[in-house]
Amino acid sequence: MARERPTALLLDFDGVLRHWDPAVAAGIEREYGLSAGVLGEIAMHWGRLQPVLTGQVSHADWVSSVADALTESVGPDRARAAVQQWQRYRGELDADVLAFVREVRAAGVRVGLGTNATDLLDTDLAELGLVGELDVVVNSSVVGVHKPAKEYFQAACAALETPPVRVLFVDDEDWAVRGARAAGLSAYRWSGPEGLRYLRAALAH
Repeated sequence: MARERPTALLLDFDGVLRHWDPAVAAGIEREYGLSAGVLGEIAMHWGRLQPVLTGQVSHADWVSSVADALTESVGPDRARAAVQQWQRYRGELDADVLAFVREVRAAGVRVGLGTNATDLLDTDLAELGLVGELDVVVNSSVVGVHKPAKEYFQAACAALETPPVRVLFVDDEDWAVRGARAAGLSAYRWSGPEGLRYLRAALAH
């Protein structure tokens, strides 16, 4: 049986609509005498990351814990300064994806942002000029559960006011795509702007 054509789009944020230049963190690590890759390694350690993605701790507390973990190697002042400088960079929007979002919304498709994020997300969206560019924002730290949990995708579909079978989810991570499919959504693994042709076709009426 053919799937129903999607009437709503749920987009991941980091890796799809927003990108991070790895040179920024690398430059800070060199400047402060930190080992290469250590900022991301510490920040993304699941035991540290999971609580902030589910709203158990604040973004500020998570950032402080990253600085604390660096203190032994460079001292507390330099650790705090390095992390503060790292945090000032908030990534860059993908112009092609943003244009696509505007295009499909103009055609009547509801578009949601579906992201594992901290309580800084609304500030980031405002700084990046995304206020008003999306119909809904589904932030794991607000929902209290993160992708790829079925409950996360159920909350996202409810926010979009669209049944899962009519929602197309786009993410650059295999585990998130698999989770969405298990929850009944259509899902597409994003690898770059060349995927826009497929998405346009999938959403065409």
